[in-house]
Amino acid sequence: MENKKLRVALMGLGFGGAFCGIYRDHPDVESIKVFDTDLKKCQHFVKEGLADGYYSSFEEALNDPECDAIHLVTPIPLHAEQTIAVLNAGKHCACTVPMATSIEDLYRIAEAKHRSGKNYMMMETTLYTYQFFYVKEMLESGKLGRIQFLRGSHYQDMKNWPEYWMGLPPMWYGTHAIGPMVALSGSRIKRVNAFGSGTMDEDLVRRYGNPFPVETALFEFENGLKGEATRTLFECARPYQEGMFVYGSDACFEWGYRDADDPFVTTMSPVAEGERGSIEHTATVQMPNYYHSLPEELWKHTVGGNFDPLNPQDSLKKGAGGGHHGSHPHLVNEFVRSIIEEREPWINVALGANITAAGICAHHSAMHDGAAVMVPDIR
Repeated sequence: MENKKLRVALMGLGFGGAFCGIYRDHPDVESIKVFDTDLKKCQHFVKEGLADGYYSSFEEALNDPECDAIHLVTPIPLHAEQTIAVLNAGKHCACTVPMATSIEDLYRIAEAKHRSGKNYMMMETTLYTYQFFYVKEMLESGKLGRIQFLRGSHYQDMKNWPEYWMGLPPMWYGTHAIGPMVALSGSRIKRVNAFGSGTMDEDLVRRYGNPFPVETALFEFENGLKGEATRTLFECARPYQEGMFVYGSDACFEWGYRDADDPFVTTMSPVAEGERGSIEHTATVQMPNYYHSLPEELWKHTVGGNFDPLNPQDSLKKGAGGGHHGSHPHLVNEFVRSIIEEREPWINVALGANITAAGICAHHSAMHDGAAVMVPDIR
């Protein structure tokens, strides 16, 4: 790190390419270099001015003494080994979800992070969306009252996606449904009972031995709260949604039917004397943009491609979200600032491992007909 500025490597330019321009524009980043197994993509990003250079292999980045941090946006089966390799190389590591697909690998990542003294951050998009910020604000202001129950959903069809997705146990990639519940609960998930449902083509069952296109789980938190999450990956005709549902004593927040729909907020008025039940007020709410917590250089990345630098305030009110409901620049900023400030990132090993382990344990429960599974505390 030179002059308190980071030199970052971004691994994977499919989905990962969406983060390149954010790192390039971050005021605390000195340089951004890239790697992808398709070197033509690397060359394209350099040619377009989105990257300062590229690596010819993952190992070249690991061995580069001028590289301070590596952001992994690589296939799920590679996450654990690559994360451990990055930490063992003495570099800070950010990794897309899930953190790993086994409890053993979660412990190995925690140990590698402890040995290295470097930062690890799981880049969970749902914890930096417009919607999450809005509910967090409702909770902190007292508008929600006491949280009584939590729900999460992630409905998606993976037909024709890369081969490693085929037949993946749904809850192994349950982080988008589980993450907001853990973060809002103020606690950790300690136990899960889950069931799988439905049937799917035998070709999908073969790779992972998972027979279920749908898995649903009931989670118990250490503070006594409960939450439920449902995850679909195959052969389920439901529109895409990464849903968050929070039921409070005074108000509740419910995701719209489709992912891009405005959410519903319901508030309750006190029951009038002599009447039964409270009065409900339900309305859809357009989400505000929480760009103000970011460096000004990153504001444009919260709204997609319609940012007008001459009228930034108007642009930021249009509601056309950047990647994953405006979350991408917030993720990058937290990773970068945690390193600069020499502190743990918010989604650190403990939080990332609980979110991920809850899903791994949910699939184990589903494979054992709903048996209760204790979720290990991995720090």
